[in-house]
Amino acid sequence: MTASTGQPHVRKPEPLEFDKPRVSIAKPEYRFDMQGEMPEAERVERAMKSFVKDFGRTAAIYMESCIHCGMCAEACHFYEVTKDPKYTPIWKLEPFKQAYKREYGPFAVIYRALNLKQKVTVERLQEWQQLVYDSCTVCGRCSLMCPMGIDIAALVSQARHGMYAAGLIPHELWAVTERARLEGSPLGATPKVFKDRLEWLSDDHEVEIPLDEPNADVLCAMSSIEIMKYPDSVVATARIMNHLGVSWTFRLDGYEATNFGLLSGNSAAQKLLTMKIIDAAVACGATTVILPECGHAYTALRWMGANMYGQPLPFRVMHIAEFLAEQVREGKLRLKKVAKSATFHDPCQVVRRGGAIEAPREVLKALGVELHEMYPTKGTNWCCGGGGGVVANHRADELRYKTFKLKMEQIEETGAELPVTTCANCRQTFDDGQAHFKWDRKMHSLLELVADNLIEDES
Repeated sequence: MTASTGQPHVRKPEPLEFDKPRVSIAKPEYRFDMQGEMPEAERVERAMKSFVKDFGRTAAIYMESCIHCGMCAEACHFYEVTKDPKYTPIWKLEPFKQAYKREYGPFAVIYRALNLKQKVTVERLQEWQQLVYDSCTVCGRCSLMCPMGIDIAALVSQARHGMYAAGLIPHELWAVTERARLEGSPLGATPKVFKDRLEWLSDDHEVEIPLDEPNADVLCAMSSIEIMKYPDSVVATARIMNHLGVSWTFRLDGYEATNFGLLSGNSAAQKLLTMKIIDAAVACGATTVILPECGHAYTALRWMGANMYGQPLPFRVMHIAEFLAEQVREGKLRLKKVAKSATFHDPCQVVRRGGAIEAPREVLKALGVELHEMYPTKGTNWCCGGGGGVVANHRADELRYKTFKLKMEQIEETGAELPVTTCANCRQTFDDGQAHFKWDRKMHSLLELVADNLIEDES
């Protein structure tokens, strides 16, 4: 069921040619992942302690407010493509609810005495691992549609804290979080690698890329996906900043915007990675930190950074799309017209969760494209299916490909020539889906599109 947006009903498109994958991919082994050596009872105890720790006033209100209406199910892309009740978003929180009812709620004594909510077991937590990690991108569409205002996505993120504490998270997420904690980057973009890449990109593309400037008005960060897979985004950032005459820099002590601590549930790692950027910005006196095309990086610093810092941040935090839109509004960024039609995929953490809905559309308007909006669009747009760490969790591939068909159908229905987004994680999900289904559509970066169409000063 398509969420209500006040728009007229649109007929569901006929099945497309790519409904059946043409590439044979081995099905990942069905598994439960565990980290560390500890008795089952200790795993449960650690999870429960973490759950209870997260049961503040807001979480308690959410737990008591659910009326079991089912609207969150119809808002979830995983439920939409499977119709399996276990993918109902609120059901993904059941062990979290069990812990609340038995240990924290106003009637906890009664629940325990009458066993109205069973005690959480390690087997239940193992089963739950697949629900909160494999079939939830924390996209927030369920939160948006909930008539009671329950932020289900936020509760899933809190539940992941307990799963991490119990050593029960998908191996891939654990591994990349550890690598980021120990080396500074989840994908191997260590400070040395980043510095070498900047030197190579600067020489190869003949663009100046300032690094470790002691004083700068703007600190730019990049995601590891961009550094390692989409280095043209690094070049695009430099070209735009230099074109605008901005006092800016990258810094080796705070360049990695990707935050797998947030995605895995490792709050200590989340804070460590966040503080690197904050400390780097303070060190160079930046008044603005510009985050790259990465939705979760935006969430981690823009909406959670002050909590990690313990006080208001001493600088502005902007997603690159917001910065570009601001420069367009102020007349500082003039762009060549792109004589093509485009459609925009709304990254969940930037648009739905982050609220930066119109900024990318302002930039697309400045580019002169003919915008064909998807339906539904903006805050109600379907997730690409790869956020929340799902694209890194190969156990979830089969389910993720099913949900990706929603995006393929949306884009095909628009008839647009250029699919565009402003999140490298979404872009990676699209590239992977394109290869899997042999799809003939390529996702484009808004940032790179801008850099390719700058109008140089005649002077």
